[in-house]
Amino acid sequence: MNIDSIKNGIVIDHITAGNAMTIYGLLGFDKLECSIAIIKNVSSKKMGKKDIIKIDSNIDINLEALGYIDPGVTIDIIRDSVLVDKRSVDLPEKLHGVLKCKNPRCITSCEQELEQIFMLTDRDKKVYRCMYCEAKA
Repeated sequence: MNIDSIKNGIVIDHITAGNAMTIYGLLGFDKLECSIAIIKNVSSKKMGKKDIIKIDSNIDINLEALGYIDPGVTIDIIRDSVLVDKRSVDLPEKLHGVLKCKNPRCITSCEQELEQIFMLTDRDKKVYRCMYCEAKA
């Protein structure tokens, strides 16, 4: 298999095997007009198997959402075929507009203009609670 290198764009690396399509859908990559390569089940010394997403464009990525979906991924910024920046992503303390509260009595159900905000309450179990009603995500 031959996948070309990118000249200007982003590589999302160290994705837990099987999570690439979840990231692709939830971050709206399906709406992008640029070339995107999804490489699944790549051999990795560190992880055993991993997924990789290559995006042939410099776009803004929602790091909160990415950290929620798969903490531990790395983001490589490529310019003129050279790695210029490498960022790690971790579980965010707050999620803004990523999740929707499932509690029908939550104020966000009635007040549509309120931003959905969830706070990390248990890092070990990856538990988030609604900032307004404290319902579990």
